Amino acid sequence: MTQPDNVSRLDLNAMKANQAVIITLLLAAFFLNLPWLVLFVGAVMAIGTVAGVPGFKPIYRYCFIPLNVVKPHIVDGNREGPRFAQGTGAVCAVAGAALLYAGYGYAGWGLAWLVIVLAAVNLFTGFCAGCSLYYWIKKIKPNG
Repeated sequence: MTQPDNVSRLDLNAMKANQAVIITLLLAAFFLNLPWLVLFVGAVMAIGTVAGVPGFKPIYRYCFIPLNVVKPHIVDGNREGPRFAQGTGAVCAVAGAALLYAGYGYAGWGLAWLVIVLAAVNLFTGFCAGCSLYYWIKKIKPNG
């Protein structure tokens, strides 16, 4: 039996590790007041989005797995929703960093915290707001 075109093999723990690293780095950026770290996280997320993988997957692959912190959990799934979610997070993080550099601290940190909160919701509950947004847009978009 063949799989539909939009179904592929996903490592759920790679995505969870990615979320954990994003949360950790953005919290460090906030508490240490490091706008460059917000920009770095956004850039890694953007690169991961373009590549179609979790941006911080190398940390998962070369640190977490060898140290037995977590093991792969492979499932069939659709990459489009998580990819859209990561891309949306990347845009928010990069925009937040730009606002921080422009002197708009509340707005910049607000966007960084939006990424932190939504990544934490996904990590701890399994609900992906970006994925839901993607499927909602796809549903209402004509010919989508």
